[in-house]
Amino acid sequence: MRMTSKGEVTIPEEIRERADLRPGDEVHFTFEDGKIVLHPGPPGEKPGPTRGERLVAAIAGTATANRDLSTDELMKLLRGDD
Repeated sequence: MRMTSKGEVTIPEEIRERADLRPGDEVHFTFEDGKIVLHPGPPGEKPGPTRGERLVAAIAGTATANRDLSTDELMKLLRGDD
């Protein structure tokens, strides 16, 4: 893989998926033992919850046992819309 004149490289899809990296995510680099290391998130930030963990937290406790939700109602719950 080549680096562009602007210092840009493409992170391979397999690595992006394994690291749960999405477009717009913050990353930072360190130099460790002669190697460049990519870290998710801004420098000094502890790793946050994964995308799946964020989804579960957002919908936890929102389902009811005997209620049929329309698609629109379900999408509002998933998005956190009022």
